[in-house]
Amino acid sequence: MAKRVEVTNELLFETLKTMQGSIARLSDGMREVMERRGTLEVQYANLSVRVGRIDARLERVERRLDLVAG
Repeated sequence: MAKRVEVTNELLFETLKTMQGSIARLSDGMREVMERRGTLEVQYANLSVRVGRIDARLERVERRLDLVAG
């Protein structure tokens, strides 16, 4: 038979305090993940712009060398 624990206000308070700390740590971790994701999004956007410029330059070179129609 399982031992019964008396549920007191103090026990509830301590449990809620522990849960609050855990939630705060999760919130901090989530904030850090979101900041990192934002950084990655900016880096991706910058790379996309650079690739677009390189693609445009390559098309111009190909046209000058008569490698493509246009």
